[in-house]
Amino acid sequence: MALARHSIVAWVAAHVLPREPAVRRWLRRKGLADTDVEDLVQEAYCRIAALSSVDHIAQPGAYLFQVVRNLHLEQLRRNKVVAMTVLTDQEASSIIDDAADPERAAIAKLDLLRVEALIAGLPDRCRQIFTWKRVEGLSQREIAARLGVSEHVVENDVMKGLRLILASLEGMQTQGDGREGGTHAGRRQRA
Repeated sequence: MALARHSIVAWVAAHVLPREPAVRRWLRRKGLADTDVEDLVQEAYCRIAALSSVDHIAQPGAYLFQVVRNLHLEQLRRNKVVAMTVLTDQEASSIIDDAADPERAAIAKLDLLRVEALIAGLPDRCRQIFTWKRVEGLSQREIAARLGVSEHVVENDVMKGLRLILASLEGMQTQGDGREGGTHAGRRQRA
């Protein structure tokens, strides 16, 4: 299974990541705010990462567009739902707490620390641009203005940062394959 995860990460880096700018432009033309664009793209990556195999995907660009389109349609449907009225105390007490168990919370915290370390290891300008874009949610235009560079430079550095992080994660998964405990992805697949 770890080999399959490795091949999905490599496939995303080679075939999906280069198509991200076109997807972002398409979403912006639809009038979506930068934060909504960011959310949809990140959710698309999550959906693709959750696949057990990508062998069935013949056209990665079209697949990415379809995933993002479906996510956007789901978002539109959710937004049309009428807000619920205030629950009575009895109704509220019957709702089950879906909070993550302590183990999942600890694993998530470790994953966050790993990603933060990977971001910290990026080259200076790339790290700054990546942080402003992916963590703080600034637009490419805002980042370009702050640094006095073109939006193309910003886009390239964000993609470079993501590629470096994906490559590092791929290396972590490969190193963890033979050890007990391994990586988070390895534990999830063995469970």
